[in-house]
Amino acid sequence: MGPHLVCPSSSIQISSGQLGTSTYLGRGVPSWDTRAPASLERAPGSSLGLNGALSGGLANFGNWLTRIGNTTDRNGAWTWTGAHVSNIDARMPNLKGLVLAGGTGTRLRPITHTSAKQLVPLANKPILFYGLEALAAAGVKEVGMIVGETRAEVMAAVGDGGAFGLEVTYIPQEEPLGLAHCVSLAGGFLGDDDFVMFLGDNLIRDGIVAFAESFSSRASNTVAEILLARVPDPHRFGVAALDLDGRVVRLVEKPKDPPSDLALVGVYFFDSTIHRAVAAITPSARGELEITDAIQWLIDNGFRVSSKLISGYWKDLGNPEALLEGNRLVLEDIEQRIDGQLDDESVVEGRVVIEVGASLVRSRVRGPAIIGADCVLEDAFVGPFTSLGERCELRSSELENSIVLGGTSIVGVGRLEGSIVGKQAVIRKRRLLPRANRLVVGDHSIVDLA
Repeated sequence: MGPHLVCPSSSIQISSGQLGTSTYLGRGVPSWDTRAPASLERAPGSSLGLNGALSGGLANFGNWLTRIGNTTDRNGAWTWTGAHVSNIDARMPNLKGLVLAGGTGTRLRPITHTSAKQLVPLANKPILFYGLEALAAAGVKEVGMIVGETRAEVMAAVGDGGAFGLEVTYIPQEEPLGLAHCVSLAGGFLGDDDFVMFLGDNLIRDGIVAFAESFSSRASNTVAEILLARVPDPHRFGVAALDLDGRVVRLVEKPKDPPSDLALVGVYFFDSTIHRAVAAITPSARGELEITDAIQWLIDNGFRVSSKLISGYWKDLGNPEALLEGNRLVLEDIEQRIDGQLDDESVVEGRVVIEVGASLVRSRVRGPAIIGADCVLEDAFVGPFTSLGERCELRSSELENSIVLGGTSIVGVGRLEGSIVGKQAVIRKRRLLPRANRLVVGDHSIVDLA
């Protein structure tokens, strides 16, 4: 007989399967190598049982075991005898990701007239990439990505997902018909698996690993878990009302009279029950299938929807002020790295990244800040919380608390603060008389003149 697994307060026996050949004692759910047959037998006094062959293989067993352990003995340690353990991993093996990257970003125009809002950079890295990294860190392997009219740019940037350790499947959405519509479109990809839906323009500083682990150990009647954050302006968001146990009892989309200050963050965990809910709801007054309506259907039909409050930083990066704030947040975490060239009269202060090919002449950079590859700074000052994209030119000018996208030239303009400048823009001081401000400004632009 092969090695045994003894689980407190549970009863299972597997007649087929592969386990390994060493020992693990500890909490959580172990992962294993497939080296030798094994059997699993009930512990004395156990009440839960599964006899015969376990369908779906060891990955499904790990998911099932997570439920059993956390339901029957939340404080007990698993006793795993004679099994080779490659690591301790409480994350759910079958959790898929659904990333929404199809929005048009009207609040970020004119930047998003020519670029997907999810690809606008923070610290010179697209917003979307932070979300993909968060999913990968939480153990997600397969991601379905909803794409819209900017799909070509998004697909070119993300590729097959291999750079993030993911496998990405693209799912086109021809019209923006709501978040629940995205779930409906992704039904074939998601199947019956649990999944996390992640809005592609959200930034969660501390990631979602803890929330994925929480969902994997949820109570048996919980079919969804939503992330919430306290906000000063809840009328701009979907808002949740909770009971004393933290269960969601009501959701309202952008209410005039909010029932709380708890806004939906844009990260949702679901099991397959959500597909029934999406099929049951009808479009809202604005013609969209609202995810809040689908979640409310779950609640009204007796399913449990739990919630978790985000204590760290979260930001919906849908407007210029939020984008600058998100850039500041990300830059706070950078470490100094100087790969470019500085002349003897240039100075770098604090946490600054100077990428390969960048050149500083008689210039000063005060961090946190990042200077992209092949930039040229001459007689320039770059202050804190500034991201300068690749191949930019900054001469006889000062820049602080700003985001400048690649290929832009800023020459002789004095000082700019709190600015977002798009790709290949030209900002320069007029030399000819009469001296006046001359602007060529696109749709939805904002210009503040001192």
